[in-house]
Amino acid sequence: MTYRKALSAVALLGVLGTIGSFVLQYMFGMNPCPLCILQRVAIIATGLAALLALLLPTAKKGGRLLAALWVSLPAAWGLGVAVYQLWLQSLPLSDRPSCGAPWTFRLRDWPLFDWWEPVVRGFGDCGVSDSVLGVPLPVWSVLMFGAVLLWLWVMWFRLREK
Repeated sequence: MTYRKALSAVALLGVLGTIGSFVLQYMFGMNPCPLCILQRVAIIATGLAALLALLLPTAKKGGRLLAALWVSLPAAWGLGVAVYQLWLQSLPLSDRPSCGAPWTFRLRDWPLFDWWEPVVRGFGDCGVSDSVLGVPLPVWSVLMFGAVLLWLWVMWFRLREK
């Protein structure tokens, strides 16, 4: 398998994850919390980074390394946010900190807000654990970002001599 195919798979996973997050919000009524929105942005950024990395010369060693690092940045950030949310949800109810104001409140005066407001709309509580198929949503994020990082670096390691 080529590194371009690995990057294409990551881009496709980013598209599917983004679509899934919007379906859960707008069709199933699961309002995202601020940490969920950060994970959504990380999924979008990971998919876009993979698409942009396809422009690099991935047939060469340096191009593959640059692509792996480029795509790993938003994926590692999203993984960190998801792990933090899991930790936060594991705290007793009395010890859970507030998520803060919704992103729509925080960013309402930014340029072109009306265009990207659907991405950051949400009023959920970070301590509430919504789940799909019995698995909490942050666990799905950890699995997705972990799979992306593992896939990219295993493929890079396999192709490092070529």
